[in-house]
Amino acid sequence: MKILAVLPRFPYPLDKGDKLRAYHQLRLLSQNHDIYLFCTSEQAVREAEMDEVKKFCKEIHVVRTNKMGCLFNAALALICGGSLQVGYWNSCRTRKAYRRFEQKVQPDAVYCQMVRTMPWVRRSKCYKVLDFQDALSLNTKRRMDRSHGLMRLLLRYEYKALQKAEQRALETFDATTVISQIDQSHLSPKTVIAPNGVDTEYFNRQAIPQSSSKYTIVFCGNMSYAPNVDAAQHLVNDVLPIVRKHIPDATLLIAGADPKAAVRSLASTNVSISGRLSDIRTAYASSCIFVAPMRIGSGMQNKLLEAMSMGLPCVTTTLANTPLGAASGESVLVGDTPQELAKIIVDLVSDSGKRERVAENGLRFIKDHYSWPAAVAPLEHLFYAKLESK
Repeated sequence: MKILAVLPRFPYPLDKGDKLRAYHQLRLLSQNHDIYLFCTSEQAVREAEMDEVKKFCKEIHVVRTNKMGCLFNAALALICGGSLQVGYWNSCRTRKAYRRFEQKVQPDAVYCQMVRTMPWVRRSKCYKVLDFQDALSLNTKRRMDRSHGLMRLLLRYEYKALQKAEQRALETFDATTVISQIDQSHLSPKTVIAPNGVDTEYFNRQAIPQSSSKYTIVFCGNMSYAPNVDAAQHLVNDVLPIVRKHIPDATLLIAGADPKAAVRSLASTNVSISGRLSDIRTAYASSCIFVAPMRIGSGMQNKLLEAMSMGLPCVTTTLANTPLGAASGESVLVGDTPQELAKIIVDLVSDSGKRERVAENGLRFIKDHYSWPAAVAPLEHLFYAKLESK
């Protein structure tokens, strides 16, 4: 089958969750299908990055955009009552470029990632599959509930606009997928669950030079993403002070690309902000405990999959663990208040046997439930179902 993949971002390097998901989905789909890629990018795609994706794509078309133009598009969407983030990626130039590329490729099916790409393909007559990935409206509502003043009003507007966009997508696409059951419940029972996966051979503590546990705690993620920014602030301001009452020399590493000023300002004697790392595995390997105190966001946390695959005992919240489905107290440890999270961390630091048990259970859980081939299978089934219906 000839599949035209449509992404809002070039899927490499793997520094954002949507790029990681798209990269592995397309890589595995290419084993049985011809993959063509259409996407936009605000930065020039480097030759090495292009070569990495060309390994599994027959042809790639990238539309260069710029931030000012995208912000203008978002402002137009606001004037017209549409979603800001759908508008951010929407432009007449991109829509025209997509139509030309689709006419050239003549695909059997179009596979789109995220509701942001919907305006580009709405006029397409092909069999269309949309990967919502997360329920973006649910993510926005959670942010709205923790915001105040003008930001709360803006997020309330975006929440309602995204709800309309997601409903329109359910009517526009022939099939849809989503990462977790919670996101499915928020969107539609007809949406197929296609979870994330993790490369357990790559995210393997033995695959990199061993380093000592320099830090007590590590938290990784894209540090320009609002849920990660909130989690980092919560960890430093609310959880770590309680931990340090019991473990005065406890240290924390916050690692990940593009840390916002709000994250950089958290740096101190006991808190290190690394920024982008050439190999994120070194951050996982430098600590003895991974903590992801997520309070907002949606979908599945790739950072938890990676940390568990790296053999780290993981501490998180109910919000993040529910989509994951790990047994609390066995494969992962769950707390929802600063006091609960701090107690779990202190107990783990004090009990090496418990750290090892939770880490071993977590790794076994990941290997049993989150391989990439198993994660991509529900998506590929949708394409085979289209072939069988002909």
